[in-house]
Amino acid sequence: MTTIPSYDADQLAEVLAMLPDVDSVELKLTVPDADQRRVVDVLGIDALDAQIRQVAFLDTPDQRLSAAGLVVRVRRTQGRAGDLTVKRRPLMPTDVPPKLRGRPGFKVELDASPAGFTCSCSLTVEVPDRKARALLQDASGLPALLDAAQRGVVDDALPAGTTLDDVVVLGPVTLLKAKFTPQGAPRRLTAELWFLPDGSRILELSTKAAPRDAFQAAAETKVLLAGRGIDLGAPQETKTRAVLAAFAPS
Repeated sequence: MTTIPSYDADQLAEVLAMLPDVDSVELKLTVPDADQRRVVDVLGIDALDAQIRQVAFLDTPDQRLSAAGLVVRVRRTQGRAGDLTVKRRPLMPTDVPPKLRGRPGFKVELDASPAGFTCSCSLTVEVPDRKARALLQDASGLPALLDAAQRGVVDDALPAGTTLDDVVVLGPVTLLKAKFTPQGAPRRLTAELWFLPDGSRILELSTKAAPRDAFQAAAETKVLLAGRGIDLGAPQETKTRAVLAAFAPS
């Protein structure tokens, strides 16, 4: 039986308080491995529409950056330039440095799933694919690729006693990303299938909405997915956490 979880009054109040100060809301759901093939079929996702990507995270071997709420990610995308992102998560909108607001590539986003929600800020810059590829192989190129604003975000969040010389590449992992609109659905969805080193996979479904449309988007998406028999109460896992766990020291 499909369960449809809901936020309690305190959670809703917290979300409402953050919405005016975020740039976008992303609604996410991860699908258990045993149910992934069926979900792909019932939603009509065509694998041939998917774009190939490679992603790696840059952190210390014992993942001190992640523990401090700092994420550094490099990504390659088939047929496009690469990109480099620095992210602070969690970070309340009121704690976002004002100098970053309005900067190209910067956003404050609220991520919400049936398991809960978190707010983050991120700054992304485009990098040539050859440089993104080189960084996937050697973390020593990171300082040269960070722009001044990104370096400021990193320096503000680096744990005491840690420098960029301590950073290594965790990855890469390959993923497939497809955007699609299920038959009869009111909005477009995104599916990402991540292939982890241990052979497991993460299938994440998501949709983005403007803050003013967040509750309507959540209601529409919940009705759509539950109506297709997709379990909204299944255990949830973030992609970043899963990848970092896969490369954690044994």
